Amino acid sequence: MTNRFENKVAVITGGCRGIGKSIVLKLASEGARVYALDFKIPDENEVFIEDSEIAKSVKCLQADVTNMQSIDKCFDTIISEAGRVDILVNNAGITRDNLLLRMTEQEWDAVLDTNLKGAFICTKVVSKIMISQRSGRIINIGSVVGSIGNAGQSNYSASKAGLIGFSKSIARELASRKILVNVVAPGYVRSPMTDSLTDEQKKAFIDNIPLKRIAEPEDIANAVAFLASDESSYITGQIIHVNGGLFM
Repeated sequence: MTNRFENKVAVITGGCRGIGKSIVLKLASEGARVYALDFKIPDENEVFIEDSEIAKSVKCLQADVTNMQSIDKCFDTIISEAGRVDILVNNAGITRDNLLLRMTEQEWDAVLDTNLKGAFICTKVVSKIMISQRSGRIINIGSVVGSIGNAGQSNYSASKAGLIGFSKSIARELASRKILVNVVAPGYVRSPMTDSLTDEQKKAFIDNIPLKRIAEPEDIANAVAFLASDESSYITGQIIHVNGGLFM
């Protein structure tokens, strides 16, 4: 364990479960003061019970990333308590899978609102803070399907492809202020859904992955930590694919 994020303040949306929780644990374990934003939040001491010391560095805030007022309120709280924001990870995301001809307008809008509009709102709010600091890291969690598509996920794929274009544009806008913007694009990641698959279904997934395994959430967190650190100071506007070779 290192302290490479000592005195750094990080904000992770969708931070109380799954990949987001792993990112929170990773950054907090290396010294960051972390705010985990989520639509539904349990007690942070229950969420991060794996390490009571880490739990002391984490605060959970209820937030709706699709609502500008909700996000403004969260960042007002963070600035009043911590005084700055060094790292933003736009991780909040949902799926509403369906084939195009069966997909409702509500299913389309819900996914684009959370996955893409949510990143826009959080990035816009935090950019004002980071511009005044003349430093910052913004890391957006994409997906391999943003690059290759996926049948039954036209809404999700569009949201993640849009996140790539958004990130590259903002990276150009903010570079002069020493704010770096990048995307981490996972492939298949272990989750309660993948754990429930049959051995035959898991084999079908793994057969398409050159490294022959599904990613652990920690694999994604490690990539985020690198991009959040000083070691990535000359990287911006990039997509870091963490997919075991599924897409090259």
